[in-house]
Amino acid sequence: MSRPKVFVTQRFFPEALDLLRQKAEVEGGVADEPLSREELLSAVSDIDGLLTLLVNRIDREIIDRANRLKIIANCAVGYDNIDVAYCREKGILVTNTPGVLTEATADLTWALILAVARKIPQADRYTRQGLFRGWQLDLFLGQEIYGQNLGIIGFGRIGRAVARRALGFGLKIFYFDPQRLSPEEEAHLQVNYLPLDELLKTADIITIHASLNPSSYHLINREKISLMKKEAILINVARGPIVDEKALAEALKNGQIFGAGLDVYEGEPEIYKELLSLDNVVLLPHIGSATRTTRMKMAMTAVRNLLQGLSGQKPDNLVW
Repeated sequence: MSRPKVFVTQRFFPEALDLLRQKAEVEGGVADEPLSREELLSAVSDIDGLLTLLVNRIDREIIDRANRLKIIANCAVGYDNIDVAYCREKGILVTNTPGVLTEATADLTWALILAVARKIPQADRYTRQGLFRGWQLDLFLGQEIYGQNLGIIGFGRIGRAVARRALGFGLKIFYFDPQRLSPEEEAHLQVNYLPLDELLKTADIITIHASLNPSSYHLINREKISLMKKEAILINVARGPIVDEKALAEALKNGQIFGAGLDVYEGEPEIYKELLSLDNVVLLPHIGSATRTTRMKMAMTAVRNLLQGLSGQKPDNLVW
């Protein structure tokens, strides 16, 4: 009996590829840059399994080209890069890698909060340029964190992990999510629910951990930003299109809010040009889960999901 054929869209950890090769014939896994559409269409024509990264857009045309495809294993917690509804119609399984990246992404969220609030990148550049001449009373004055109000948009695994860390900073924690917790859960986690507009008016620090869907596209737009405090900090480590980057850039440029930290972008990897020239925004290259341990766990989880689906088992992390 022949082994299933699998295509891996981009460079992957050798350890994970070795595990995959034990059970399948593997192609790909070496490309440093995202494949062009033509390359991807060509690669999927005779495969049984597809291992994708978040940067790979898997739409109807690609799914139809892969006429033997049984499963798509996405190496990410999000899966908005895949037409899941069409996969369901075609009977193609889709999996993701939830859970394993929660703590690393929550850590990165706090790194951005601290970097923006205390102007750490600006101070680092200033020091490296040889401009430091000694202590000054008003040098790089930032925002307080301890005792402030934290507003969390999207209260799933990552939002809750951010909230746990916030307790150590003595923050008052508010959250908005379509699914409100029970009073008992809120008391246990020491959080309070607020409708979105009230949260935006109340919070000094706002972090976004929502999934991307039609209702969350541009959830934070010009109108919503106008509700925020002048001292507010906005952090997005979820999905770029949740924030209207043009509106955010205008608000930052005009001093409408204090600052922002972004790890994700609307047209990723392209970044709205005006953001690049602003000093009150910290920009990262989508590294929310980028620790060696977490990324390896993601890769191994994606491989296990793929092999389970190819062998006829129900994958551990089935999206549908």
